[in-house]
Amino acid sequence: MSETLTADDPRYRAIFDVANEAANSGRRVVFGDLTPAMSVLRDQAPVHKGALGDLLGLPHDPVHASKRQSYSLLSYAVCESAFRDNELFSSKIYEDSVGVTSLGKVILKMVGDEHRRYRNVVQPMFLRPKVMNWWKSNWIDSGVNALLDRLEGRDRVDLNIDLCARLPMHVVTTGIGMDGSDSLTFREHLLRGASAHEPMEKRIESQREVARMLRELIAARRAVPGDDVVTGLIQNDLRLEDGSSRKLTDEEIFSYCRLIMLAGGGTTWRQLGITLYALLTDYRYWEACRDDRSLIEAAINESLRWCPTDPTFPRLVTRDTEVEGVAIPAGCRVDVCLGAANRDPSRWENPDSFDPFRPAQTHLGFSTG
Repeated sequence: MSETLTADDPRYRAIFDVANEAANSGRRVVFGDLTPAMSVLRDQAPVHKGALGDLLGLPHDPVHASKRQSYSLLSYAVCESAFRDNELFSSKIYEDSVGVTSLGKVILKMVGDEHRRYRNVVQPMFLRPKVMNWWKSNWIDSGVNALLDRLEGRDRVDLNIDLCARLPMHVVTTGIGMDGSDSLTFREHLLRGASAHEPMEKRIESQREVARMLRELIAARRAVPGDDVVTGLIQNDLRLEDGSSRKLTDEEIFSYCRLIMLAGGGTTWRQLGITLYALLTDYRYWEACRDDRSLIEAAINESLRWCPTDPTFPRLVTRDTEVEGVAIPAGCRVDVCLGAANRDPSRWENPDSFDPFRPAQTHLGFSTG
């Protein structure tokens, strides 16, 4: 177990300061819960002309403002429909993002058959039973135990810094195949290289350092395979359009690793905190999960519905269309507001309440995946 996981390193607080991380990753920094305001918009109409941030009256951010005409989708029905039709509501919108573009050829901005073929290379390593029999036993259990041992006996704990930030970053870094002692350094450079707020020379310097660390890891795994994600990416086949297959290039493996480590150490960090907050706010649910561990999965699923870490996802409209009577021209951006959709009262009773005992229904916390 790397000492970095439990070290009193000031970089944890710097990297995992929520406001700084949001700004550096291209989000507006907003304090407070915007879900009630999104719900008001949804109840007025399922589709609105305008970007969600403008409709909510959020401060203008010229760095990340879209030059495209924008619309916002808010009800469960229209958001689910948009996520299901990725040809019409395309992920190609991410090509407008400096941060995503810096990651290389990632599946985040692929659509259709190309997305399916590239996803199939990596997806088996992130589905059951692989998650329970591989990730959990190799990296998750030991990381959890080390962190809880460090916290035992304390009167007060900052769960954000001392647990939520550390665990996902450690798990995804070591799961990729990198030494845990490199986790903070790698994430620091990964975030800086994708930031639109850093000077260009610093971004380029960090992008080069990320590439160097990954190149050395890939070369080591090509020489001596391990039991990790990079080894899997080296060994798995990419199916091509004509039905043949080939191995991934180093650059393709770079792109997978950048995305997995950026997203895996980011969204999981925030969602873990949201889940703990929800359980500790209503202690009945904490006690229920403590006494019956089979309830934990339902609690996590409910937290993804109740408050997903990313309440909106952008899409590019590829042809003229009409949604709920609203004409949306080709080339527009739509904000798919799953934060509002996941609290649609037409689908859930008392949708604003966190309730892990509610009847199970699909939600959009993971889009439609």
